[in-house]
Amino acid sequence: MKRIFQIGLVAVLILMVSQVDAQKKKSASPQTVSYDTALYNKLKWRNLGPFRGGRSTTSTGVVGQPFTYYMGTTGGGVWKTTDGGLNWKNISDDYFKTGSVGAVSVAESDPNVVYVGMGEGPIRPVMTTSGDGVYKSTDAGKTWTHLGLEQTRHISQVRIHPDNPDVVYVSAMGSPYVPSQDRGIYRSKDGGKSWERVLFVDENTGAVDLSMDMTNPRILYAATWDYQRLPWYGRSGGPGSGIWKSTDGGDTWNELTEGLPEGVMGKIGVSVSRANPERVYAIIEAEKGGLYRSDNGGKSWKRMNGERIIQTRSWYYMHIFADTQDENIVYVMNAPFNKSIDGGKTFTQVRVPHGDNHYLWINPNDNKNMINSNDGGSNITFNGGESWSTQRNQPTVQVYRVNADNQFPYWVYGGQQDNSSVGIPSRTFSNGISWKDWIAGVGGCESAYVAFDPNNPRLMYAGCYQGIIQEYDREIDRVKDIKAYPENGLGEPSDEQKYRFNWNAPILVSQHDSDVIYHAAQMLLRSTNRGITWEEISPDLTNNDSTKMGKGGGPITNEGAGGEVYQT
Repeated sequence: MKRIFQIGLVAVLILMVSQVDAQKKKSASPQTVSYDTALYNKLKWRNLGPFRGGRSTTSTGVVGQPFTYYMGTTGGGVWKTTDGGLNWKNISDDYFKTGSVGAVSVAESDPNVVYVGMGEGPIRPVMTTSGDGVYKSTDAGKTWTHLGLEQTRHISQVRIHPDNPDVVYVSAMGSPYVPSQDRGIYRSKDGGKSWERVLFVDENTGAVDLSMDMTNPRILYAATWDYQRLPWYGRSGGPGSGIWKSTDGGDTWNELTEGLPEGVMGKIGVSVSRANPERVYAIIEAEKGGLYRSDNGGKSWKRMNGERIIQTRSWYYMHIFADTQDENIVYVMNAPFNKSIDGGKTFTQVRVPHGDNHYLWINPNDNKNMINSNDGGSNITFNGGESWSTQRNQPTVQVYRVNADNQFPYWVYGGQQDNSSVGIPSRTFSNGISWKDWIAGVGGCESAYVAFDPNNPRLMYAGCYQGIIQEYDREIDRVKDIKAYPENGLGEPSDEQKYRFNWNAPILVSQHDSDVIYHAAQMLLRSTNRGITWEEISPDLTNNDSTKMGKGGGPITNEGAGGEVYQT
């Protein structure tokens, strides 16, 4: 009885205090709350992970230094290894103003001279930032100087004269969104102090590839690309696309046409053989696209291979590399890593640590030594691709967004571009946060929006492109597909899809009832039973503009991964 009286008295006191506080709040004017800055000025950023490679579209080795390599990433600047890929170190922080790297090249005559072109070449609809021109180092990456060309936005290649590091060429793509004069091939004869544009087609056409005959550096081959990237459409192809050749160091250029595809061409990659300079390879997006070969220095061409596997998703790939020691070996970078040993007639696939391959540097003195760049980072081989260095030592991931729960220690969740969704603890009771501590895949895929009940994060709802959504049960480590409308929309025009989902469509779990999930397409969808059934709870909330729907790309290749779905 005494205890009941005490509890009742405490309750009355709490009620009285709360009423007094409420009265004070009514009578008091709004006040600004201030905190002592010492409380948070000592906080420092730290890397939780995931400690694995992100997208890389360029890399290079150093002639005469078989363990030294440079990697350009699409969001993290330039990295360097001096031990064959065992360890990587960022060398561009505090010098570069932007993080997206399109090209990196080391002078063969002086390994201290490094040029970097900014702005990734494969222009994604969900890419990072554009670049800000060219940077140069004369001390092997210790310090950097900016050399201008800021408005070129996206630089696909940097080629350096093999005997004179002051002579350098840049292939610039320009703005992907609007017509621009800042495109074409640029040349410097004074180490980047001044630049001259030596090839320009038109304001819609950029230079997407550049290959130098290293036995006669006055001979250059350039590929130009007539393109435009709109939020709802990727236009690849037009009258400006073509292959050009210069025999006087870039002073004059002639377009090569004999034997190349008739009609509209799109994206093109070109590479001249170092083993036989008369042998030139090109990978071409066209109605009759594929691998073309010239055996007379580009005077005439012949289609060698038209397989789809070497020309899929042309706007993203179409990178080709002739071997440095064997004229019949040629590599085509695509979702698989393709290799031909018969001059491009047939191809086999080489296993690499990650898909979506973009670049390849081949040691001119040892063609079994290469570095490959792909959407999982960069990896090195010394045995012709039988084995590769790891990508688990490159903290260059691109994460779309993060969400945290209320556990202790709390966990953080997100989706990594071209990898998986991931859940990572904010700290552990061991030595750091390693691979063994995280969950590599909590449903969905790379573009995952991860939602859950923060107080009980056993069930997680993670998305993917095309409206794919999954429920992940952390306790049993299993996923279940709960897509609102069961269809595979890859390549399907957006105006024919029932639901138009953004690449990373929003997902929320109700804070009042964790069985209730919200998912957004052009309208808001709700499930009250953990995704078993869905209902539309809003009308179309977009402009429903039919001119911004339909195919995701053209006029040659339709892009249908989901990044171009608009009116969502």
